[in-house]
Amino acid sequence: MANSAAPIAARRSHSFSCHGITVDDPYAWLKDPAYPDVNDPDVLAYLKDENTYFAAHMTPHQGLVDEIFSELKARQPEEDESVPYEKNGFIYQWRFNKSAQYRTWYRSPIDEPTSWQVLLDETQLAQGHDYFSLGALSVSPDGAKLAYSTDTDGSERYTLEVIDAISRQALSPPIESTLGTPVWNAASDEFFYVIVNEQWRPFKVLHRQLEQPAADRTVYEETDEAFFVSIDVSQSEDYVFIATGDHITNETYFLPRADLAVPPALISARSVDHEYHVDHRGEDFLIRSNLRHDNFDIFVVPVANPATDNWQLLFEGNETTYVTDHLPLRDYLIVAGRDGGLDQVWVTDANGSHHTVAFSEASYSIDFATNANCDTHRLRLAYTSMVTPNTIFDYDLRARTFTTLKVQEIPSGYDASKFRTERLSATARDGATIPISLVYHEDTPLDGSAPVYQYAYGAYGYAVPPAFSASRISLLQRGFIYAIAHIRGGDDLGYHWYTQGKLAKRTNTFNDFVDCARSLVEKTIATEGRIAIAGGSAGGELMGAVANQAPGLWGAVVAHVPFVDVLTTMLNDELPLTPIEWPEWGNPIIDSEAFNLIRSYSPYDQVAAQDYPPMMVTAGLKDPRVTYWEPAKWVAKLRHWKTDKNVLLLKTNMGAGHGGKSGRFDALYEVAEEYAFILSTLTSD
Repeated sequence: MANSAAPIAARRSHSFSCHGITVDDPYAWLKDPAYPDVNDPDVLAYLKDENTYFAAHMTPHQGLVDEIFSELKARQPEEDESVPYEKNGFIYQWRFNKSAQYRTWYRSPIDEPTSWQVLLDETQLAQGHDYFSLGALSVSPDGAKLAYSTDTDGSERYTLEVIDAISRQALSPPIESTLGTPVWNAASDEFFYVIVNEQWRPFKVLHRQLEQPAADRTVYEETDEAFFVSIDVSQSEDYVFIATGDHITNETYFLPRADLAVPPALISARSVDHEYHVDHRGEDFLIRSNLRHDNFDIFVVPVANPATDNWQLLFEGNETTYVTDHLPLRDYLIVAGRDGGLDQVWVTDANGSHHTVAFSEASYSIDFATNANCDTHRLRLAYTSMVTPNTIFDYDLRARTFTTLKVQEIPSGYDASKFRTERLSATARDGATIPISLVYHEDTPLDGSAPVYQYAYGAYGYAVPPAFSASRISLLQRGFIYAIAHIRGGDDLGYHWYTQGKLAKRTNTFNDFVDCARSLVEKTIATEGRIAIAGGSAGGELMGAVANQAPGLWGAVVAHVPFVDVLTTMLNDELPLTPIEWPEWGNPIIDSEAFNLIRSYSPYDQVAAQDYPPMMVTAGLKDPRVTYWEPAKWVAKLRHWKTDKNVLLLKTNMGAGHGGKSGRFDALYEVAEEYAFILSTLTSD
């Protein structure tokens, strides 16, 4: 490593008290009081010093970074394109033009399918910006107008533009601080959009008429600080839905798309722990709800009288069948879910007959792809497994046959037969059985000599799918075994899998991850100290918690934008995400038990005078989800307390947010840095 001393952040006296307990927080000064503006010279100087230290450490490994980056790029087609789809008289498609970092969106008239025209060029919009994200792309039903939104600093406060799709002339003044996709009315001259407040909470739906752009009307405003608002249009395109809720409770309003002036009507009033999602077909609403069972059902109810008392059970979830999504077509109801933890797609036709779509692999991931129309007998699906590249199918609902439309291209070559995948299980310390998905090269021994990369997320009911990754090949070809721990906090095995990893049971998530690693060691697949682990956001919280709990297990830890200052954040109800997060973590402001529990596992609060493994931590200065000072404070405190000489790095993206750098190749470069850090650490001896 180049000569460079690790930055040492100043410790400034600061404390707070809650429920009779005083907590010292000597790094609280790293939160700029002017946030979301960050201009405090001491804060910026510290982050700059950390970035300099990161660069100095990585310089000797630059050859490895470049080598891996070249591999990652070589697995990405220089030119790529999506499977086209038809909508309202046009065919739509995005493309990555040669070496482009961003997409260009095209369309052609259905009756002239080769007359492609540029709809929107992200590359052009991104010029002059270090960061660029396209937030929304919505074509009016008549095809003549385009609404799109952009973010150029990673703050996720999007600016919405509305233009003539042909002349490119602006049809409306820009709208600042939007989030989500606007919804057009049927006549294509009005639309709804959502704005965020100063705390980055989407809270208000507004109605803009193109002929009166200065007189936007408030359609709905949510006053509960814990609820976020979103808008959508039904699959039938007949209704607009306004949904508001937190992670476990919501309510939905509806109105006809033909007349946005109609007052929104409520379907079912919010009730704690009742979550429901609405779509439409014919005279009915089709509703996925956990009203009857935690694993959700599908209900049908007349549009004319949608009160909960009128809901009729149409498709049942049960202890093993977990209903995760539904898609109503004119003659079919498509239900997505998991049975025993394995993805399934169930089909019911107009005659009431049922069948399950069959897939050949023992473990895989299946999702709805772009199904733009209601009147169709073809279902578009996205399929992948740990060894099978992403594949787009059309499934004929009548013939029950598949047509392959696109298979992910790996230009540098990929032979699936050279890789193996397995589904194992670990027994957690409380007796629960935790699934583990493995993938490895056929030449990699399973005798404990190979390094292991273990990944998980474990929050918000998000199940990490057993999916393919082209980037992962760089590890597998270097002898790594890649493991996904399907821990509680995700909903991999059903909704109960989620609830067993939240609130008072949050520590199950951390324990599961550690117990999965120990199980791999016991099975002689892994060796203690030769396991690299990684996670981001809430998965970064996981990294911090398990680094505190079992530091000797890990050979390297990578925590991306980690949510590690849990206690302080959950005590600050002025931060963007705090009120909506209380159902996930608990409210330590009013609940002393929640305060004590969060404090007992919060990675920042539990940093101790002990040895820690080598660690790489990332942050985004503009990140509204996990604010930059959380990883910065954590790293500063680790440097003060840890008793080892292992490397500890912090890299802050000064012009990006939660997702890191934006361009497709720039993002791959950050993956290359992570892999190089892990490889150089685990193979240093």
